[in-house]
Amino acid sequence: MSTSKISIIGLGLIGGSIAKSLKNNDPALNISAYDIKEVITSAKNLNIIDEGLQNLKDSKSADIIFLCLPTDLSLKALTELAPLVKENTIITDVAGVKGVFEKKWKKLKSKGTYIGGHPMTGKEQGGFANSDPLLFENSTYILSDTYKDDSQPLVELLKILGARIKFLNPKLHDKIVARVSHLPQLLAVNLVNSLPDQTKDINYLDFAAGGFRDMTRIASSNFDIWQPVIDLNKENIISSIKVIQKELTGLEKFIRKEDWTRLETLFENARLKRNEIPKNNKGFINPLYDIYVFVNDQPGVLSKLTTLLFNDGINIKDIELLKIREGTGGTFRISFDSEISSKKAQSLIEKSGFSVKN
Repeated sequence: MSTSKISIIGLGLIGGSIAKSLKNNDPALNISAYDIKEVITSAKNLNIIDEGLQNLKDSKSADIIFLCLPTDLSLKALTELAPLVKENTIITDVAGVKGVFEKKWKKLKSKGTYIGGHPMTGKEQGGFANSDPLLFENSTYILSDTYKDDSQPLVELLKILGARIKFLNPKLHDKIVARVSHLPQLLAVNLVNSLPDQTKDINYLDFAAGGFRDMTRIASSNFDIWQPVIDLNKENIISSIKVIQKELTGLEKFIRKEDWTRLETLFENARLKRNEIPKNNKGFINPLYDIYVFVNDQPGVLSKLTTLLFNDGINIKDIELLKIREGTGGTFRISFDSEISSKKAQSLIEKSGFSVKN
């Protein structure tokens, strides 16, 4: 491809995954990166990058620059790099807000082009150590449509990642992610914090089953990452909070009045909308694919299951004992990171005589 020099500012989860995916799929690309010494050394030893940059300004000669720092630091880097880059250089970012970047860019003088980006994917744990060359496979990668006509080199590069490109107006983007990403994050935090503290006699979390666990998975996210996102998109987030407050007030009213018809309508509308979510698109947190395995109550049964999968190279992402009756048996929920792995595991386990459901 025509673009050959790439600079990545920040080799965390997203920046590191971009570097790994690009280098794996097109070794001819020249990739430089800026990060702390230990991360740069690790990336070079793994042949993921060709050069470590001494400072931010050293990226100015690249064809495409990815700003993969925390949101506030990426905004600062954009301001610093704008007047330095050469003509036709594309600066892009991966932040969860877009309007503030567009507003800042319009005040800057530059020969380059800024195209806002937001990959709608991630993991619960960040950092270079958790970066993954397959992180973007089938994920939605949003690009700002302001300079769509100048975006072809960036689009070509992102296709190497396996991402699905979607152009959005920056202001519309911020409204959408406030509803589908930022508000769910805050609701998950509140839902966990709404539980009473543990007492001597009882801990509510001991009774938290799969539904609570799945709904609050993202509550373990790092606040340092979220603080600038919330700050820079607070008006849209506040608006979203008001909407959910109104919904909860209505819900309370229907329950008090025992208005089962209205409640049924809410459930049905939710079911229909929920089913519209694309099943083959990754979200902010990668989905897990579960199977449920019934086992007899006998020594070594869990070891047999895990060894069976290990020997076939199938990686378990999560495992939980859901139900057990002493002397009879129980049900394990086993989670995988892909539908292919879950189906392969199900077939393998069934052939070994276990009862499996998905």
